[in-house]
Amino acid sequence: MIRIRHADETPHEASEINVTPFIDVMLVLLVIFMVTAPLTTVNVPVDLPSSTEKPAPRPENPVFLTVKADHGLALGEDDITPEGLGAALATATKGDKDQRIFLRADKTVDYGTLMGVMDKLRSSGYLKVALVNLQGHEEGAEPDMAPAFRQTPAASSAATP
Repeated sequence: MIRIRHADETPHEASEINVTPFIDVMLVLLVIFMVTAPLTTVNVPVDLPSSTEKPAPRPENPVFLTVKADHGLALGEDDITPEGLGAALATATKGDKDQRIFLRADKTVDYGTLMGVMDKLRSSGYLKVALVNLQGHEEGAEPDMAPAFRQTPAASSAATP
């Protein structure tokens, strides 16, 4: 028997890339990462210890900047505006930008507001900031009203004290 070959019976070469195995591998990896991602987070309850370090002694003429509950600012006893913070600090520190600023904030003030004030301090050139808290009392107990000074940099890019 003689077979006649037609031009359409010849196998064609595939000229495109077969991406099916690539997609299969990616979907398997996606499922693996989705299953293992929650397992990689650390969720260990820890009761962190308190500091036994004595607070730094109070300086002779400290400059206190207070963030009030209504997000208003006070330098010492005088109310100031956020726009006038740089000029008021320059007057209070006599232009000494290396002087430490003691930052006090009401505990109802949110973190964003506090960071905004610290950014204003940094943009004014005051990089040495100490956070003030009440020392030696638990939440809800009567404070001893002796402020403790904790020294921290003004922001993550600020210079260390």
